[in-house]
Amino acid sequence: MDLPCYPNKTTFKTLKLASTSSSSIFLFPSLHKSNLTLTIHSHKFPFPRLIKALSTSSSAVQTSPATTNNILQDQGGKPQWKASIDFKWIKDNKETVAANIKNRNSDANLEHILHLYDKLFILQKEVERVRGERNAVANKMKGKLEPSERQTLIEQGKNLKEGLVALEEDLVKLNDELQREAQCIPNMTHPDVPIGGEDCSTIRKTVGSSPKFSFPVKDHLQLGKELDLFDFDAAAEVSGSKFYYLKNEAVLLEMALLNWTLSEVMKRGFTPLTTPEIVRSSVVEKCGFQPRANNTQVYSIDNSDQCLIGTAEIPVGGLHMDSILAESTLPLKYVAFSHCFRTEAGAAGTATRGLYRVHQFSKIEMFIFCRPEESDYYHNELIKIEEDMFSSLGLHFKTLDMASEDLGAPAYRKFDVEAWMPGLERFGEISSASNCTDYQSRRLGIRYRPSEALVPGPKKSKGNLAPPQFVHTLNATACAVPRMIICLLENYQQEDGSVLIPEPLRPFMGGRNIITRKSP
Repeated sequence: MDLPCYPNKTTFKTLKLASTSSSSIFLFPSLHKSNLTLTIHSHKFPFPRLIKALSTSSSAVQTSPATTNNILQDQGGKPQWKASIDFKWIKDNKETVAANIKNRNSDANLEHILHLYDKLFILQKEVERVRGERNAVANKMKGKLEPSERQTLIEQGKNLKEGLVALEEDLVKLNDELQREAQCIPNMTHPDVPIGGEDCSTIRKTVGSSPKFSFPVKDHLQLGKELDLFDFDAAAEVSGSKFYYLKNEAVLLEMALLNWTLSEVMKRGFTPLTTPEIVRSSVVEKCGFQPRANNTQVYSIDNSDQCLIGTAEIPVGGLHMDSILAESTLPLKYVAFSHCFRTEAGAAGTATRGLYRVHQFSKIEMFIFCRPEESDYYHNELIKIEEDMFSSLGLHFKTLDMASEDLGAPAYRKFDVEAWMPGLERFGEISSASNCTDYQSRRLGIRYRPSEALVPGPKKSKGNLAPPQFVHTLNATACAVPRMIICLLENYQQEDGSVLIPEPLRPFMGGRNIITRKSP
């Protein structure tokens, strides 16, 4: 269940907060007695694959995140962050990039971007020419000169300096405009991704079958009311629509899902994290989330440059921002718990009632930093982890290879998992797994240095070290609690109105195996 990303201009819905603190949950480790073992697996990849991203280390006009602090402020008065984008590669591959923009239904204006790039290239040459003339005049003034000749050079130097200042200001403004426009270009697309809208997505795998009931099926809202598990009315009075209170066994079920998911993912070598739930808006943008002006999914905090997170992908993505990692540390695999906050602008209809689409929820997210040639492998690993966990809970689900228009800006390829929800009488999305290649790392400035030296020698030095390369990033939802609760209540309902607890969760529910009606 990923946060929609739109390759458009960034605007944020304002949330006024007098004071804000990162809330947390108390997990129940005492309810499960087994010890957790953290195992790190290593793999060899005999089939390296080259992916040409939107930027490389060789470009005639290159901007890097490391130069951010040296750039003047943008129109909004805040430092304009820079993505490491290879505009020369975009120009040389114009037709390929244009087709990708079209296939992803992006509104990035490639013609305008390339026009700005050409202007910037010409302006850079002019700045270099004027700077050279100024230096030449300064050198002439070091010698012995007649007063009239010196005065002429002083005037020339003054005029050149004033002209250079104006040119450099124009260069910064043009560079910022080019960055703003180019940051709208989405990631390139895996060749196997189906082209078109969501309806063009293809089914990769179907697991299980829908349960057969000999009684009228109830949806999670009716079950929750009869079993006293939710209170939407009180939450609406306290917070507004699309908020909720969980009660009684629903609280235990949330904690069980979180603890069980963490334990399962940690067994596969992931390091657990809790994350900040308020982040800088620039980090949101660097992760590729650029919400639509009138349909934003992101809450921002009034009079600040901070936002509430819509997914732990954002703070985990920023964990190694502006750093060079040692190749020996890769892959870095994290499993992060957080609360998530989404405006759900534009969401309406019976299919979004109850817990299906809410403003705040708990979620566990998997995130991987890896070498470029490994990202396809880890994408398959992430989706297999999801499929294994959902299978062990007895869910009927299908895995989809999402079509190009449904990828969002950062994803090179995205797999979604949709589970059968009997009360809704349809499949509903419960998870997704995305390979973002180097789209996010080029914006966040996350690189690694290959361990092999360029020129073998007795010892390594700066001269023979291989240049740093951008890592690939991947993310996947391990457990989005509200939709998992919908699946469990609706699929495990019994004729007497009770709900069975799937066996894997029972040790995390204090031994409970069923949810029954409360005594009067």
